Amino acid sequence: MTTEVTMRQRCPAQLVIEELLQEQSGIPPRSVLARFFGRCPLGADSVSWYRGAQGEITVGEILAQLPPEWAVFHALPVGTKGADIDHLVIGPGGIFTINTKHHGGKSVWVAGRAFMVSGHKQPHIRNAKFEAQRVTSLVWERMPLLGPAIPLIVVVNPKKLTIRDQPDPVRVMDARHLRRWLLKLPRVIPASDLAELAELFDRPETWRAVPRSAPVDLMERFVALDKEVRVAGIRSKLWALLGTAATIGVATVAGPQVVGAVLPLLFGTAH
Repeated sequence: MTTEVTMRQRCPAQLVIEELLQEQSGIPPRSVLARFFGRCPLGADSVSWYRGAQGEITVGEILAQLPPEWAVFHALPVGTKGADIDHLVIGPGGIFTINTKHHGGKSVWVAGRAFMVSGHKQPHIRNAKFEAQRVTSLVWERMPLLGPAIPLIVVVNPKKLTIRDQPDPVRVMDARHLRRWLLKLPRVIPASDLAELAELFDRPETWRAVPRSAPVDLMERFVALDKEVRVAGIRSKLWALLGTAATIGVATVAGPQVVGAVLPLLFGTAH
């Protein structure tokens, strides 16, 4: 265990990955048979951490494509309950806190203060505002003439993202549009102030101290786990397809009447 020298050295999803690996440490290794049949290596309590890590890593990869005049920080620890700011970005266009949400395959609907995921209201807007307020307070203690941090909620791989009204001052967007949106903003912060901001955010003492594993080690362990999950998913789907094919084959041999009875059960067309 070690403490990073600067905050820039933190990797995307660092705190989330740490929590994921901690959850996984209590999960017994899969048997050879379980691996063969594609049983997922994730424990029930690990799934949300895994998906969260995937989302933050995806956004981190997008932010890594910004020009050098932009500075990006990940997984900045705040508060006393293990919370963090997923990403903090500073550049000519301003200061931005990014709350990443990985709602893969789910419909997201936003209107004013309402943020709905598959019909269920979520507190994402309130949380995003709070994160930006924290950063604004830090900045104004040292540079009171700068504008406030702007909270962003970046949604990764939604089935559908519908935004009726942007929840001022929060900006909600699909991750695919993030880089282009940032680069199109007009300059509001001069280069000299950007350098001072970067120095402020880069200092560990600006944030809650959290002695943790080295980022490189964490990413290597996550990549290894991610590979196991993906391979298990492929094997599970293959076995499901083989099972379906075998069932249809047996039914076909048995005769048309059996086929007529089995197909509705397989494809959900029974009444």
